[in-house]
Amino acid sequence: MFETIKPSMDIKTIIERNDTAAGRSFDLFVQALIILSIITFSIETLPDLGQVPKDIFGVVETVIVVIFTLEYLLRLYVADSKFNYIFSFYGIIDLAAIVPFYMSTGIDLRSLRIFRMLRLFRLMKLLRYNRAIRRFARAFLIAREEIILFGVVTAMLLYLSAVGIYYFENEAQPESFKSIFHSLWWAISTLTTVGYGDIYPITVGGRIFTFVILMVGLGIVAVPAGLLASALSKARMEDQEEK
Repeated sequence: MFETIKPSMDIKTIIERNDTAAGRSFDLFVQALIILSIITFSIETLPDLGQVPKDIFGVVETVIVVIFTLEYLLRLYVADSKFNYIFSFYGIIDLAAIVPFYMSTGIDLRSLRIFRMLRLFRLMKLLRYNRAIRRFARAFLIAREEIILFGVVTAMLLYLSAVGIYYFENEAQPESFKSIFHSLWWAISTLTTVGYGDIYPITVGGRIFTFVILMVGLGIVAVPAGLLASALSKARMEDQEEK
């Protein structure tokens, strides 16, 4: 395989560029390892998994970590600005996914490796997806003030909902609604219209109050979606005008 690589195709070209066969092969190999790592990590969480599969997965993880470590060091070596790479999004994710293995911190961050699959967009040269990402960023900028204002109002409503249900239900259910802090969980699940049902009102006043909060919650779910949809539409129109 190495005989087919042209002399001008150095390590930096293979690692950082994907417009060559070697660069694409390298990126695809790394993506395959990421998928394998995520699959083995998920299988390891199965209950009653035998010791033999655990040992096999342990060996696989060791090999993967060694390869990822070499890849990280190579990316650091060829980076034009090593400082920028270390503190970049991918640099932090790459490092966070391998450091716990060597330090035995007890914190398993292998799941973070899935973020590295975002490189697939660059690998596949999907320009339309790059434009879509830019439109999303532009949409958030367009609706930033409204989203921030809505977030603050939502936080206020969460607190007032917790206070309200506390006064309605504290005497009837002192164990479930011990304090306003305990009531916040009910407020979150109700305002977001999730309604887990683990704690619920039993008084007439509490049920009426819950109905009101549920109606408000429908708006809390719908308003941000409407704001973002409108901003995305505006961003798309601006993108078409630029073309």
